[in-house]
Amino acid sequence: MKPSAVRALSMDELKQKEQELRKELFNLRFRLATGEVENPMRIRALRKDIARVLTVMTEMQRGK
Repeated sequence: MKPSAVRALSMDELKQKEQELRKELFNLRFRLATGEVENPMRIRALRKDIARVLTVMTEMQRGK
């Protein structure tokens, strides 16, 4: 997910996106523990996407 795409979202959409990413990350970690994950690099990408969303949320809050 590109930062420009994240910045185009509203605050409510960002919160929803964060929840979706965290849920997906949880599921991937669970599958990793059971040995069923097909792409372990997706975990790193999800963590970075969550960080991007949180950064943009902070920027929006401080911009008020």
